Amino acid sequence: MKKRKYTVTDRLITKITGWIAGAALFVLCIWGIRSWWDFEHYEQTNDAQVEEYINPVISRAGGFIVAVKFEENQYVKQGDTLLVIDNREYLIQQEQTEAAILKEEAELNVLESTIHTLENTSGSAKAQVQSNRARMHKQQLDYDRYAQLYQEESATRQQLEDMEAKLDVNKSDYESAVDNYDASLSRIEDVQAEKTVVKAEIKRLKALLERHKLDVSYTVITASYNGRMGKRIIEVGQMIDAGEVLAFIVNDETDKWIVANYKETQIGHMKRGDEVFFTADAYPDKEFRGEIISMSPATGSSFSLLPPDNATGNYVKIVQRIPVRIRVKGTKQEISLLKAGMNVNVSVPKKQHRV
Repeated sequence: MKKRKYTVTDRLITKITGWIAGAALFVLCIWGIRSWWDFEHYEQTNDAQVEEYINPVISRAGGFIVAVKFEENQYVKQGDTLLVIDNREYLIQQEQTEAAILKEEAELNVLESTIHTLENTSGSAKAQVQSNRARMHKQQLDYDRYAQLYQEESATRQQLEDMEAKLDVNKSDYESAVDNYDASLSRIEDVQAEKTVVKAEIKRLKALLERHKLDVSYTVITASYNGRMGKRIIEVGQMIDAGEVLAFIVNDETDKWIVANYKETQIGHMKRGDEVFFTADAYPDKEFRGEIISMSPATGSSFSLLPPDNATGNYVKIVQRIPVRIRVKGTKQEISLLKAGMNVNVSVPKKQHRV
């Protein structure tokens, strides 16, 4: 057989292939060493997301929207007007209640005037009682004298009977005056009771008025805190009900945090206060820092709508995940780069647990 001769091209291809294979092997070694180093020194997970408070803007009154004063992603300050609801119906209710209060207050004034009149009448009746009591007392003395004279045969039977008749008349007048006086006092008590009822009604109406004022204030919906508006789902002319979600606002006044779902085999040495490093998929070359602030008291599946039941006879062991809450640390500018829902890769150094 003839010995095969390699051309210059074959030797060049072989040389290039060798260099490429060597470079690939070198890269694989570096990647393997890096992976081993990370595995040896860090507990890592990519099952983690950025979280922050995203609160709904909820209407406390129903009606037609007459103005929308924000745009999507707009920055708003606490107290800024977001939405305005047609308040004419609520103003009418408020005015009706104010008119009812004025009516009841006028009725109260009438009752107070009536009480004043009845008190004067009662004073006259009391004076009449005292006058009739004095006349009855005098007539009783006259009757007693004539009775004594009749016993001594110094007065006639007719005179005694006349004195007795006058005494009976005076007693009747006195009793009638007493009845009139008691009736006047009862009438005053009745009017006082009516006055109490009117006062209670005024108090109720004033409370109702405050409620109507609140309803009017609810027609202007303002931002509860500084933040950025989310998706706009409401427009002018829409009819809304009380309790309806109108928009979402991302709270800029509270911290952001990471929820990292670590495997149960990874959290054995984790504790509160441990330092954390993480990168966001959106900024792979930028490293962020954080601190563990809490760990869930149960696995994530335990809080699900249908938690697993391993007593059904078809048990399959699955590694569970434990949510770990991490506070994001850094400057305000750095933290502002992270948005709610972003995926992040979290690393917790193992060396901080070694003795």
